[in-house]
Amino acid sequence: MASVTLSDVKKSYGKAEVIFGIDIDIADGEFVVLVGPSGCGKSTLLRMLAGLETITGGTIEIGDSVVNDLEPKDRDIAMVFQNYALYPHMTVAANMGFSLEHRRVPRATIAERVQWAAGILGLEPYLERYPRQLSGGQRQRVAMGRAIVRDPKVFLFDEPLSNLDAKLRVVMRGEIKALHQRLKTTTVYVTHDQVEAMTMADKIVVLSGGRVEQIGAPLELYDRPANRFVAGFIGSPSMNFIEGQMGADGFEANGTILPCPPGVPVGTRAVYGVRPEHFTIAPDALTAEILIVEPMGSETLVTMQLGETSMIGLFRERIAAAPGQTLGVSIDPARVHLFDAETGGRLT
Repeated sequence: MASVTLSDVKKSYGKAEVIFGIDIDIADGEFVVLVGPSGCGKSTLLRMLAGLETITGGTIEIGDSVVNDLEPKDRDIAMVFQNYALYPHMTVAANMGFSLEHRRVPRATIAERVQWAAGILGLEPYLERYPRQLSGGQRQRVAMGRAIVRDPKVFLFDEPLSNLDAKLRVVMRGEIKALHQRLKTTTVYVTHDQVEAMTMADKIVVLSGGRVEQIGAPLELYDRPANRFVAGFIGSPSMNFIEGQMGADGFEANGTILPCPPGVPVGTRAVYGVRPEHFTIAPDALTAEILIVEPMGSETLVTMQLGETSMIGLFRERIAAAPGQTLGVSIDPARVHLFDAETGGRLT
């Protein structure tokens, strides 16, 4: 195991710069998720860490060594791809042990390591099968097994669950987290799915346009997003936003006065943010017109018109209401987020 440090890392393709001086410190044994929308640079960053892409500037350290000029095979990392990358003509056991065989590890040691990894991943019954005889989840376990038999310093995962159906993604998410808790190997995991990031990470790095927007623990990003981008990206359903300005009696937006925390001067142009789950039903508070009601069993998702703005509320109650009716809702000022209208930076 080892720590990983990225210092002022940059990447350009010709004159087009795609990674703009990124700094990330990953502690030994930490599970870090790089998350962001498509094209934000997360996979490029992972490939540079793996040595599959050269870096244009800065340094990458694994443990005490700068690895900028090292080949992938010399970095002591193992990577799991989204397309499994298994050899179709090899059995599960042969796929898992191939990297060790390539390194001329004794056959007895390879067999022992493969059996150990298969035991962890529940693959013992499938060791003599071929990839075509496995389900998607089983293939992904084989890809993970191929990585862990090497006992690397760092695991790298590049959107490994994106080819799986929704139910299997949830199962595999738990298995990867359990694997990390057992092995304690430093892990860097790339995904565009913020639910994966929230449920798996010790630390999340939110990326946008080749830059780091915020780094922190999942609940830190959820409770105190540094800017509007992070606030909108972290959380499902997404945070509601309303543009307006601070007034003497609260936040003024399209003729509606909304409660908000103190500390922002009157007249300040801002963006008001409230998460769907932070609305509560209160008959004598704000009046919203119901547009859509979506019962979800334990919760109810309601799209509603508040003033001139459409917003989404997530309620624990089962709401017996129909579109066109009204609903009284309240917002706890302590739960409100305010962002600068120009920069998007956090104001409160």
